[in-house]
Amino acid sequence: MRTLLNIIWIVFAGFWLFLGYVAAGVLLCIPIITIPWAIASLRTAGYVIWPFGRMIVPKPTAGVASFLGNVIWVVFAGWWLALGHLASGIALCLTIIGIPMAIADCKMIPISLMPLGKDIVSTRTGAFA
Repeated sequence: MRTLLNIIWIVFAGFWLFLGYVAAGVLLCIPIITIPWAIASLRTAGYVIWPFGRMIVPKPTAGVASFLGNVIWVVFAGWWLALGHLASGIALCLTIIGIPMAIADCKMIPISLMPLGKDIVSTRTGAFA
């Protein structure tokens, strides 16, 4: 079921949101000082393209530096990525099949605003996880 939801997600919203994160990552690689934010953006892009079966958890070692980095992130890239998630979530709510994807889209807004200090982990358990 996760694979089916991920494929539907890619077709309707995931690919365009993925491109937004990749564009932010590439633009943040231009000035050398913003490379940590570029890495966070590209890491989040991998989550945005295939979200079902994974979840976001806070890093226990994240501190004040992560908070300050997130403030800078919101100013440069986070707000327009969050708006992209909000717009696609509203559009996905227009169809019944899009409602689970709209819920997943809304769950991605916090990581689009604050990607530093977070880990993306698999929710799968068992021998083939």
